[in-house]
Amino acid sequence: MKRKSRSNSDELRPEYNFDYSKAVRGKYYKRLLKEGANVVVLEPDVAKAFRDSAAVNDTLRSLLQVARLSSRLTVRSNRAARKRATA
Repeated sequence: MKRKSRSNSDELRPEYNFDYSKAVRGKYYKRLLKEGANVVVLEPDVAKAFRDSAAVNDTLRSLLQVARLSSRLTVRSNRAARKRATA
């Protein structure tokens, strides 16, 4: 059997004619620092549960709200401290 000849994959197609002499390194760097950019990569099994980034954000906001509400329920009361203070 003959091996298929591979074309040189390092060369770009003629329609991709980039002029690298005009390229600017770090062109958007300052803007990213100013605006901030957070990229979070989800595991594939988690990503299947959400249709888009808005759904992820809504779910996380709900989770944060539940966490805030439940933390209030688990705070110890100051009842013992009040008894000692009045005694």
